[in-house]
Amino acid sequence: MNLDLQALETSFDLVAPRGSELVDVFHTRLFEAAPAVRPLFARTDLERQKAMLLDALVLLRRSLADLPAIVPTLRRLGARHVAYGARPEHYPVVGEVLIAAMAEIAGPAWRPEYGRAWGVAFGMVAGAMPEGARAVEDEARLSVAG
Repeated sequence: MNLDLQALETSFDLVAPRGSELVDVFHTRLFEAAPAVRPLFARTDLERQKAMLLDALVLLRRSLADLPAIVPTLRRLGARHVAYGARPEHYPVVGEVLIAAMAEIAGPAWRPEYGRAWGVAFGMVAGAMPEGARAVEDEARLSVAG
């Protein structure tokens, strides 16, 4: 995987000071783009979820130089998202919406290469999280069959 670290770091630093607003824009855009996911948030403390998403983004930013090192964390996160009702097809939509929200928050400072760089990074996230989810689902099937 070839990450454009400069583009990722520069673009993240553009939106980080407005992180809370970024997450608000993300949720608005997510519910517009994928209304079927809204019920997944029905019993969620959105302020707590907002803080967790910001924490995850900060972790991602800190880990950009060695993204493969956080794959186990991403797999565990994906495993936890099974309980929330997340499905594999949700991950690409979440990445696209998050990139669009970042572009909106950055405004005219956003450049096309930032979106491309985040697309690659979120592609890795969107690959690792469902792996964790599949492991949980496989374990559940084995315990029922066994």
